[in-house]
Amino acid sequence: MKTKILFLSSVALASSLFAGNLAKDALDAGIVPLPSDGKALTKMINDAAPDAKEYPTTMAAYELGMRLYFDPRLSKSGIISCNTCHNLGLGGVDGVPASTGHKWTPNPHHVNAPTVYNSVFNSVQFWDGRAAHLAAQAAGPMTALPEMASTPELVVDRLKSIPAYVDEFKKAFNSEINFDLVTTAIGIFERTLVTPSRFDKFLEGDENALNDAEKKGLQIFLDKGCATCHNGVNLGGTLQPFEVAAKYEFADVGDFKGDANGMVKAPTLRNIELTAPYFHNGAIWSLKDAVKAMGSIQLGIDINDNEASSIVTFLNSLTGKMPKIEYPMLPASTDKTSKPELDY
Repeated sequence: MKTKILFLSSVALASSLFAGNLAKDALDAGIVPLPSDGKALTKMINDAAPDAKEYPTTMAAYELGMRLYFDPRLSKSGIISCNTCHNLGLGGVDGVPASTGHKWTPNPHHVNAPTVYNSVFNSVQFWDGRAAHLAAQAAGPMTALPEMASTPELVVDRLKSIPAYVDEFKKAFNSEINFDLVTTAIGIFERTLVTPSRFDKFLEGDENALNDAEKKGLQIFLDKGCATCHNGVNLGGTLQPFEVAAKYEFADVGDFKGDANGMVKAPTLRNIELTAPYFHNGAIWSLKDAVKAMGSIQLGIDINDNEASSIVTFLNSLTGKMPKIEYPMLPASTDKTSKPELDY
């Protein structure tokens, strides 16, 4: 009996040392946890948001931004909101390969809508990195003809016609309504959409936060070199070269080619199980297939079925705790509010 106890103790000790070394290996690979401490998390968010000092996250600004995020009147048609393509109940995405916008227009470049969750930690926004922060990103879809098809003037005029919004902007920003503050408010709301996971607890030292299968998947993830691009607090979110080792099978789906240098934003792996389909053009629906494709395209290696399944098991541990969002009641339009322009 004593021998059995000693054996089990040695197994437990070895498992504990493995977990400790594994967490250290992940940290050494550049992966950063979301802090469990509220103050540390707030600091990390503020450090990641370049406008946080000028426009702090006050309750008034947050509530205004949330209402604007869900308000379809920011679109020309009056039926498309930010939440249409970045649905907070669906992992922050719309669940289709390429979004549909004004007049049922498909995205002309066949580009997949990235998740808005944890997007504050992306170093750049959009697949080609053309926006540096959330407020700048919010302006893009709102004024893009195939998306919300609005204009800054239309947005401001509609909001100014609604007394409740006039009051909210004064309360949040001590200012009249202008387009920059509209996008700023939306960005303030979006910067709060962070989702700490069990994986973060593991990196912080809780060896039991991941099970053995998830730890095995993490080890393979690190051994294969996946953290070369998927690192930092978002395990992604930075511009990276694409098709490093091989051609992407579905490269001809859409005409997106990255930025001027062919660089593409590596998507965050947080909540990745919720954000299918995958890649910039949403051409792959299976996360396991996406993992295998990345092995050949980016790393020039073969990731077999068992290895890919193990990595997916680990990736599922990145599904975090979603912030509680209650759909807001939106203020009433008035006789001065411009009518929806559906362009039928």
